[in-house]
Amino acid sequence: MDKFVITGGKKLNGTVHISGAKNASLALMPATLLASGKYDLYNTPDLRDVTTMSKLLQSMGVTLERNGSTLTLNTFRVNKFEAPYEHVKKMRASIYVLGPLLARYGRAKVSLPGGCAWGPRPVDLHIEGMKKLGASVELDRGYIIAKAKRLKGARIAFNVSSVGATGNILMAAVLAKGTTRIENAAMEPEITNLAEMLVAMGAKIGGIGTTSLEIEGVDELRPTNIHTIPDRIEAGTMLIAGALCGGKIRVENVIPEHFAALTARLEDAGAKISIGSDWVELSAPKTIQPVDVTTAVYPGFPTDMQAQWIALMTVAKGASSVTDTIYHDRFNHVPELIRLGADIEMKENVALIRGVKKLKGAKVMSTDLRASAALILAALKAEGVTEVLRVYHLDRGYEAIEKKLSALGASIQRVAGEEF
Repeated sequence: MDKFVITGGKKLNGTVHISGAKNASLALMPATLLASGKYDLYNTPDLRDVTTMSKLLQSMGVTLERNGSTLTLNTFRVNKFEAPYEHVKKMRASIYVLGPLLARYGRAKVSLPGGCAWGPRPVDLHIEGMKKLGASVELDRGYIIAKAKRLKGARIAFNVSSVGATGNILMAAVLAKGTTRIENAAMEPEITNLAEMLVAMGAKIGGIGTTSLEIEGVDELRPTNIHTIPDRIEAGTMLIAGALCGGKIRVENVIPEHFAALTARLEDAGAKISIGSDWVELSAPKTIQPVDVTTAVYPGFPTDMQAQWIALMTVAKGASSVTDTIYHDRFNHVPELIRLGADIEMKENVALIRGVKKLKGAKVMSTDLRASAALILAALKAEGVTEVLRVYHLDRGYEAIEKKLSALGASIQRVAGEEF
């Protein structure tokens, strides 16, 4: 089990090329089930989660080939309509195959999903959405079993915005008979990327990029090629690394408006930000100012940046608070940051952070993807050596992060680790 050994206190300077978005790839890949043929997905990151989705699709008869950052999928020979537990347990996004299988083949058997260790993220919205589209759905020994001769358009209004349910129902609705309206739909860029792919396949979708999507079902779709958007969370993580560790960081291959909420908060914290068409440059503040943040659905401050922001605030000059309104229990990183010397108090879904003068290296353990990123960031700032264990969580969503940070001047090494 790999770990990272990090010697903190190094200034970071330089340019980072941001990889394709994990959460976009995990939606684009199952969308290929909607029409037989060959697809090229450009700018696909090489991540553990992408590998997991690849294995799941291969188990259904899809063939895949990677050439650099281009992932080629061929769906001519799909002959199995089940997503077994052995694959799904590793990643919640596996449930994305439910909508395409049901829409194209009229049946799906999908294991209840797994993934990060923190918090319940129920699949109720996915299931209820499929039922409204006319599917019969039952739960049987840990599996979702869904059937429909042909899905029918319906009005679906989410009581809470859900990226996963929006994507899944969108993929199901494009082949349904009639019109589907999704209200309170997620506006995240990854959903827009998916919608643009579906339109290129021949789908009829209105309201892309808004909270109200209207889908006019078509009889069939065709294969297409698509460019995966850059990963806004990786970009944000790298910018926070720069803000924490001094110097000047430039992230390239980005869409700056996708993480505008973060760059605005970084300016509030004292960083100087310059923005171009596909790049953002940050000059670190001499003194990090405390800034309160509250997570919100896009375009608000993303819950996937909450842990990294707490890491930044641990050494701010003063007190701050971070409130997560999306996932109230997503704070497994807090006890580990405290091991590094952070002063953090939890009150329900609010972290109260009192900035300290310095963090000190220690042995800490990752519990989920974004918690891992927070620990890496804090370790880069801490005095001495920090060991971050169980970094396989990090490999789910960051492509070669140690190589990218090393190129900026960080002292970070991946070594064979041990259980905590």
